[in-house]
This record gives sequence, C-alpha cells and structure tokens, in this order.
Amino acid sequence: MSNTAVDNYTDNYLNEYTKPFVDKWDELVDWNKRWENENLFFQNLLKGHNCRTVLDIATGTGFHSVMLSRDGFSVTSADGSDNMLRKAKENGRKYGVDLSVVRADWRHLSSYIFDKFDAVVCLGNSFTHIFDSNERRLAMKEIYKVLKNGGLAIIDQRNYDAIIKYGYTSKHTYHYCGKNVEIDPDHVSRDAVRLRYTFSDKSNYLLTMYPILQDKLTEILKESGFKNVERYGDFSKDYEFYEPDFITQVGYK
Repeated sequence: MSNTAVDNYTDNYLNEYTKPFVDKWDELVDWNKRWENENLFFQNLLKGHNCRTVLDIATGTGFHSVMLSRDGFSVTSADGSDNMLRKAKENGRKYGVDLSVVRADWRHLSSYIFDKFDAVVCLGNSFTHIFDSNERRLAMKEIYKVLKNGGLAIIDQRNYDAIIKYGYTSKHTYHYCGKNVEIDPDHVSRDAVRLRYTFSDKSNYLLTMYPILQDKLTEILKESGFKNVERYGDFSKDYEFYEPDFITQVGYK
C-alpha cells in the first residue's frame, strides 16, 4: 500500500474519471447482476413514499437513472463529469431511455437545477468525493433546497467505518458485481481512501474518496434539516455495524 499523501481537494474526481476509465466502469458494475441483487430496493423505497420525480445527482454511467426511468419515475440525471454524462446518455440509448442530463456542481446545485423533486438520490459512493467538511455541509443544504416538502434524500457510501478499522474488503455482491475487475487499496487513512481498479486487459486507474463515517453522514443530514434519518446496510435495515460493504442513509424533509 502506498503511503504517498493524497491530494485533499474535492475536484480531484474530475481528473480521475478519465474517458478510458469511464468507458470501462460498467465492467465493474455489471448492470444485470446489480439489477438482480438490488431487488428493487430503491424503487420500492421511492414508491413507498409516493415519489414520482427523482433527481439523480451522481448519475455516473446512468445505471439508476435508466432503471428508475424504465420503472416509471420522472428522472433528471446530473453529474459533475462530462465523461460520465456522455456515457450515461450512451447507456440510456442502449436501454431505450432518453435521459435528461445536466452538468452540475453539488455545492451550487440550485444554480443548475430549478425544479423541486420528490426525491434526490446520490448513489455509487459519490458523496465521498467531497473532501472539505464545509463543502459537504453546503452540498447537503443544496440537496435539501431542491427537495419538495416531504421529500427524501437517499445517499449511499462504502462502509468506511469498517475500512478504517479493518482494512478494505468487498463481497462484490450488491454494488460492484463485476468479476473481472480487481480492486486493491492504494492508500487508506482517516483523511483519504484511494483504490486501484485493475481490469482484465491490465489497465488500472486510481479513485480517491474521503472516508465519511456513518455517524458523521447522519450528523450532516440532520444539521441540514433532514429528520428521521434511516440507515440500511447492504439494503437491510438490521445489520451489524462493520459487516456491510455499503451503507445507505435516507433523510426526510
């Protein structure tokens, strides 16, 4: 594992999500397996709260935007990366969905997004691209601002509590289901987690995240005005604290 210092700035992801990396990203996800293993978790959660309009602020290559659109939700897809938005549109066409995409910086989300939504989703461990604590709070307040009263925010992330305490592991079961991609820790500290993704053609790419702990994200949600924050570990409400690969938190406005 490298001990090299990690750049501590939010926009680092724009340099890391290169076109070659983005073009390979879906090998990591495996859309068919992920669709099966999620078992309609997000669709059921949204339908259970009568959500119809959804803002996907970290659409990435478009998996959740496409799947939610195909299930009848009205979805607006946003991302800060032009490479991701290009790939999302390409995937949308592949699955027969004309995605409505917006390039948006979460720290100023309401300057790009003028409608209000029943739900905002930020999935794929994306919120952890924000390194600065003040910027995390600013982004969360912007999420709150673009929600309708009674709306909900759904945010997921890797289980950094477990990674910091025990080191990086992954079941590759629920979220990143691709079997021909190796993920290894390049740097793990309380200040940053950087992973190396190695694909079957031996190409490899680095991705750096800030390890937001479960309690800290709950705190940020509540400080921003969200109430009744719920947590799920690998889509289960009852979970052992360090056991899941991913934690999903739901805040209600």
